[in-house]
Amino acid sequence: MSDRHSPLAPDIWLRDLFASKAVQRGEVIRRKARDIERYAGMDRFRRELRRRGFRAVENAGQIVIFCNREPLRRVE
Repeated sequence: MSDRHSPLAPDIWLRDLFASKAVQRGEVIRRKARDIERYAGMDRFRRELRRRGFRAVENAGQIVIFCNREPLRRVE
């Protein structure tokens, strides 16, 4: 569910999130989980990840988004 007080529509917020140079280079970006929920909604965010073939992990309220389709390997 998106926040009705957000200055951006969820689709615009997601478009802006994935428009950065880091994303275009296939790097990693990080956002607070509460911001993703507030501005886009977690379900919509997950659909966008799947559409792009990206993966993400959550830890301590932060979501790290891997903006590529490379396999993930836990280092420990």
